[in-house]
Amino acid sequence: MPTAGTTKEPSPVLSVVIPSWNTCELTRVCLEFLDRATKPATEVIIVENGSEDGSLAMIREEWPQHQLIVNEENQGFAKGSNQGLEIARGRFVLLLNTDTEIAPDSIALMIEFLEENPGYGAVAPKLVHPDGRVQATVHSFPTLRTALWFATPLERWCPNSKELRRYFMRDWDQETTRDIEQPPAAAMLLRKQVLDEVGLFDESLWLFYNDTDLSLRMAKAGWKTRYLAEARVVHHVGASTKNFLRFVPIWNSNRLTFYRKHYGGFGALVIKSCVTWTFLDHAWTQLWRRLRGKPAEQVIPVWREYRLFMIS
Repeated sequence: MPTAGTTKEPSPVLSVVIPSWNTCELTRVCLEFLDRATKPATEVIIVENGSEDGSLAMIREEWPQHQLIVNEENQGFAKGSNQGLEIARGRFVLLLNTDTEIAPDSIALMIEFLEENPGYGAVAPKLVHPDGRVQATVHSFPTLRTALWFATPLERWCPNSKELRRYFMRDWDQETTRDIEQPPAAAMLLRKQVLDEVGLFDESLWLFYNDTDLSLRMAKAGWKTRYLAEARVVHHVGASTKNFLRFVPIWNSNRLTFYRKHYGGFGALVIKSCVTWTFLDHAWTQLWRRLRGKPAEQVIPVWREYRLFMIS
């Protein structure tokens, strides 16, 4: 029994985990939309990942009621999100990027779906651009064949290949509700029970492929994922990631880690072979441009990143 003068704080139904990095104004708008959304008893956990644009001061001043985890340096999306997930107390957890604006009824719709469908571990909303256009952000799981076609010269030569159509789900306009494999973590509602069962984000996947890995582990454990077109979230694509100077090297490194984890040494060999092919194609293209007197990119910086990648 609580002692006199104390009250026991009720457990929230929902925990919202928001990693923040250098998106001060968007973060403010994200929290304003979240505040107006219909939702059950909710705790909001913001993980401030070493921003240098005033985000930390803004959050402390304008949103003191929210829980705040402060990192001196950017720990990456996976680790930063895990810091919030580790202390989340809700039965449901909403992963939400700072570059999102959630519609008033979206949270309620997603929670209602999970409550009525016990076989589903996660539900994702429809992401749209600020002008209302649907974002084709839902993919199928990547396979070894995907590695051959995506981000290699084959994608340029045959952009409408069968494998690319499968991976990017181009035969579906993402306007209708259906079961899916891999939604982005920009906005995704999960059962806390599922995270307790399959684990949190793999922190070796620093920025990319961590949501793919989590979705794949959920699927292997028998949990289904639903795309709920009725739930709508505006997404300002890449508000944080566009600031990464080493975007491509980090993406390739995380892709290698993912394939090594799920496809073993052969998967790693496939990825390294595809990156080698792509690098040689790029180097030859730039050389050919120079020979014809046209502007060309410097190859040496790319060569340095390529060497580091090959020994990883």
